[in-house]
Amino acid sequence: MFQPDLLRGQHILITGGGTGLGRAMALRFAGLGARIFLAGRREEPLRETAEEIQKRAGQAAWATGDVRDFAAVEKIIEAAWRHAPLTALVNNAAGNFVCPTERLSPNAFASVVGIVLNGSFHCTLACGRRWIEAKQPASVLNILATYVWTGSGFVVPSACAKAGVLALTRSLAVEWARHRVRLNAIAPGPFPTEGAWSRIIPSPEYEEAHRKRHPMQRFGRHGELTNLAAFLLAPQTEYINGDCVTIDGAQWLRQGGEFNDLLEVPASVWDQLQQARKPKP
Repeated sequence: MFQPDLLRGQHILITGGGTGLGRAMALRFAGLGARIFLAGRREEPLRETAEEIQKRAGQAAWATGDVRDFAAVEKIIEAAWRHAPLTALVNNAAGNFVCPTERLSPNAFASVVGIVLNGSFHCTLACGRRWIEAKQPASVLNILATYVWTGSGFVVPSACAKAGVLALTRSLAVEWARHRVRLNAIAPGPFPTEGAWSRIIPSPEYEEAHRKRHPMQRFGRHGELTNLAAFLLAPQTEYINGDCVTIDGAQWLRQGGEFNDLLEVPASVWDQLQQARKPKP
């Protein structure tokens, strides 16, 4: 189904591209012929992912920066364009953790919204301005969550931010279609990733209960999401614009808000999670 050169000629920027689903997409897109540019705040995972792509005879480069800062985003985009004009952007950078909202600080809320909503807007605006000026067709793919439709307790900052990115996706799909710049989104259900998974799954017992409640009795595999992402970025799907595709094995249809069942978690577990999030001296 996926031709080996499906994405040849594309230059794709992936934010949060050094780890988790961002890394998985980078490797998959490179394997289909795309040139990859990775962005994130930490140098080490970006460099390691780029080197892994290069070992597989792919093309990859990277730059560090904080997507919450538009000036930093502009520097990332300029660095990418020095290699080749970008043809696609994947807004994958995210921040999330589970927390009762009454325990949430305004700074924590602002941090998640800054990364997810402001960061997606900053990258989309910086790329979109260049594409429109150059009259260059392009694609934006936003990585959301299934609770953009339902909301979800205990992840209020993420739910608010990702719902905003869905509105951004649909709004700009209409506004920029005349420029042949299309925007789509993916709403994944649970896909285990190193690091992020530990911030949203409070215990092994909760993880097992979460899995058992899933209609398919399992979590998503990275290859399943990367195949969907490649499909949406492929030139053969140009007429798909303004859509959000769910990939969760029907979980949200059964469960609604993905983390609402954290109502069962005792206060002592929240205390442990709060201590774990504090920076180490």
